[in-house]
Amino acid sequence: MSFNHFDDKGQAIMVDVSAKSPTMRTARAAATVRLKAETLAAILDGGVAKGDVLGVARLAGIAAAKKTSDLIPLSHPLAIHHVAVEFVTNRTAGTIVIEATVRAFERTGVEMEAMTAASVAALTVYDMCKGTDKGIAISDIALLFKEGGKSGTYQREAL
Repeated sequence: MSFNHFDDKGQAIMVDVSAKSPTMRTARAAATVRLKAETLAAILDGGVAKGDVLGVARLAGIAAAKKTSDLIPLSHPLAIHHVAVEFVTNRTAGTIVIEATVRAFERTGVEMEAMTAASVAALTVYDMCKGTDKGIAISDIALLFKEGGKSGTYQREAL
């Protein structure tokens, strides 16, 4: 197995994508937030003191996707064309599944932007609710889907 973020001396490098042709790139990633049922109820009923948790988390995820190259050292700065952050809640299980979709017409993929968006949205939920629920857990951060570019389409199998 070879990794393309290292030169022949083993030093970390940013991959040169200048010779690649731009194509439409799409990626969808997810993160799961597990919290107390009463915390989730407060989020969904608008009862969290800090405000609209999911609204703020959505904005945080969008902003994070746009700042990925500032956070991940070897990722390329991209002109992102679309970011969406959606939430699937389950009151019984006490979970919020966050799905982030990113699109761009670029020379390299947007997987890191989608994963960063989902992760930061999850961290924002934690930040806004940590005062009442110290046991919140974030897990299952994963790429669900990607298409575009030389490597083609990837669809994650159900876990």
